[in-house]
Amino acid sequence: MDYVTLNNGIKMPILGYGVYQVSNKECERCVLDAISVGYRSIDTAQAYGNEEAVGRALSKCAVPREELFITTKVWISNGGYEKAKASIQESLRKLQTNYIDLLLIHQPFNDYYGTYRAMEEAYKEGWIRAIGVSNFYPDRLIDLCNFVEVTPAVNQVETHVFHQQKTAHEYMKKYGVQHESWGPFAEGRKDFFTNPVLIKIGETHHKSAAQVALRFLIQSGVVVIPKTTNKERMIQNIDVFNFSLTEEDMAAIQELDEKESLFFSHYDPATVEMMTGLHR
Repeated sequence: MDYVTLNNGIKMPILGYGVYQVSNKECERCVLDAISVGYRSIDTAQAYGNEEAVGRALSKCAVPREELFITTKVWISNGGYEKAKASIQESLRKLQTNYIDLLLIHQPFNDYYGTYRAMEEAYKEGWIRAIGVSNFYPDRLIDLCNFVEVTPAVNQVETHVFHQQKTAHEYMKKYGVQHESWGPFAEGRKDFFTNPVLIKIGETHHKSAAQVALRFLIQSGVVVIPKTTNKERMIQNIDVFNFSLTEEDMAAIQELDEKESLFFSHYDPATVEMMTGLHR
């Protein structure tokens, strides 16, 4: 496993296991499978409804807590100082842990400055080892970085070969924020796993299109958290540290960038209405 060093000196695995859309019923088994095949970073969120399942897996696995890196996220409805503060303690309880390695603001809505103050406080008190944000576009990230005490360590945004976030990446680098990808496979959209460019490059390295896509992001300095409920695919997804893409490979994949989301835009009023109306 390779690691990145966050802006506060904490080391984070560059590849982890994400549990978005994994049911609470199935999640415990999936996390135990992931840990058993070598994953040490697990990414969940209050809005996923499976923190308790992750917590059960953490308590049952044989790996010491200090060898694991656990991420969760504060949802919009828990925004603001008081609600966020209470929700952090609730997440700790559900995860059955004394600390969270990385806590993110899930979306840039509601009183996220109040949320961030609660996170800064929990960080200083030792409940959280690193704090950051998710889905913050460059304009919101720059604003936040300029008016908080603790610079965000991570910004987790939609990033995959079709939406490579090059501009956002440069601003994250400028402000010392680690770029993390959600949806590294674009959830299979645009025939992701049969993309001819990824398949052709994969054939030269004896790797799948999925492995090539993950390797591309890793070599671009982006943390990835692929999701699957299939143990064999978990093994395949983590098997990306024994090959490197050439400059020609990287350039060919960079040409796939369409520079727009395959999912949603925070500049779309309907999307904002939908997200701010979701209560967990």
